[in-house]
Amino acid sequence: MLTQGRQLGVSAHVPGIKGTWLDLQNVVNQLADNLTIQVRSIATVTKAVANGDLSKQIDVPAQGEILELKDTVNNMVLQLRGLAKEVTRVTMEHGSEGRLGGQADVPGVEGVWKELTDNVNKMCTNLTNQVRSIAEVTTAVAEGDLTKEVSVDVKGEMLRLKDTVNGMVRQLGTFAREVTGLATLVGTEGKLGGQARVDGVQGTWHELTKSVNGMANNLTEQVRSIAEVTKAVAEGDLTKKIDVVAQGEIQGLKDTINSMVDQLSTFAREVTRVALDVGTEGRLGGQAKVEGVKGTWADLTTNVNRMADNLTIQVRAIAQVTTAVAAGDLTKKIEVDAKGEIQDLKKTINSMVEQLNMFASEVTRVALDVGTEGRLGGQATVDGVKGTWADLTTNVNRMAENLTNQVRSIADVTKAVAAGDLTKKIKVDAKGEIQDLKKTINSMVEQLSTFASEVTRVALEVGTEGRDSRAQEDDQFHG
Repeated sequence: MLTQGRQLGVSAHVPGIKGTWLDLQNVVNQLADNLTIQVRSIATVTKAVANGDLSKQIDVPAQGEILELKDTVNNMVLQLRGLAKEVTRVTMEHGSEGRLGGQADVPGVEGVWKELTDNVNKMCTNLTNQVRSIAEVTTAVAEGDLTKEVSVDVKGEMLRLKDTVNGMVRQLGTFAREVTGLATLVGTEGKLGGQARVDGVQGTWHELTKSVNGMANNLTEQVRSIAEVTKAVAEGDLTKKIDVVAQGEIQGLKDTINSMVDQLSTFAREVTRVALDVGTEGRLGGQAKVEGVKGTWADLTTNVNRMADNLTIQVRAIAQVTTAVAAGDLTKKIEVDAKGEIQDLKKTINSMVEQLNMFASEVTRVALDVGTEGRLGGQATVDGVKGTWADLTTNVNRMAENLTNQVRSIADVTKAVAAGDLTKKIKVDAKGEIQDLKKTINSMVEQLSTFASEVTRVALEVGTEGRDSRAQEDDQFHG
């Protein structure tokens, strides 16, 4: 039994022995009992250790090498318990609680246990570095920083994860550059029609790239259509409308611009109609009617109608006064409110009426003086007149002056004739009927002068020389 160790707990039993042999048998049996208990205790603890149970320790009394073995096994159990506790703590922190950076601290271990502790700690350090590097990169990605990549040394699945994360970062970088470039072209530089090109992307990134490009295409079509219509409006072409498909706020903008074009078309037609009525066909009193306009367009419509009203009132007042002037009525003046050039025209026409009044009064006075009352020498005095009116005033005055000179010359000659003075003739310049009258009077003076001379001669011959005029005539006839 002691040699082969096949069965513990067996006792020696030698019948009939006494004395020393009995004592020896008892000692052997006691040794066997003690050894059985100790070995079984050690076996129980080591079996428990082998089964992963570190809760047991050897507690049987022992001495000598068995005690050393007991202490060694118990110490081993304590160290394994400490190692297990530390490894469990570190793995819990890393694997379950996600607290990286921890290290197993098992004092006094040596050999395999120290190597195991060192390997566990090395594994934790590597895992910490790898996970933190991956976390740093993914955190940077989450914060929009695509400049970082995982650079720690790794192998196996961690290497694949590293390559996957770095590949993801590169694709996201390309995607971000393309989308940023597209956004800059469209949103900042206003260059439409661009497309994001991201090679090799799949899944969500591929769909996202397609969505961005679809958005860019739609935005390009929508903005170009809006630009085409608004440019046409700016150039005065109100025949175009936005007809691209749109949704949301772009649809709202599309409806707003199309509605604006409709209202502007109506506004333009009405203003054109009123302008043609007033400016081309001379039909005053028209009003622009634009339904549903608001704000500036309502104000503009109101202002156009107010302008048409004011222009109608002003032009009709001007027409009334000028018609009165044309009819010889100089009693009216323009009294409507006016500004600017219309006010200037109002002042000009009213001033013209005043000057025409003065002119008419002066001409009438001169005409009455000369034609009715026979007072010659008068002159029309019209201050401030210019142009035709000044020329007309000058001509009236020249006519009055010429008429005065002519009549006075005629009067002077006829008065001389009446006084028996036939030496005078009309010498003033004259034309027309006055010229004829001048010739007639001058001829009359000549004839009267001849008649007077003959009468005088005959009277002298007969009355003074006693000669018969008939005999004288006979002498003249026969001689």
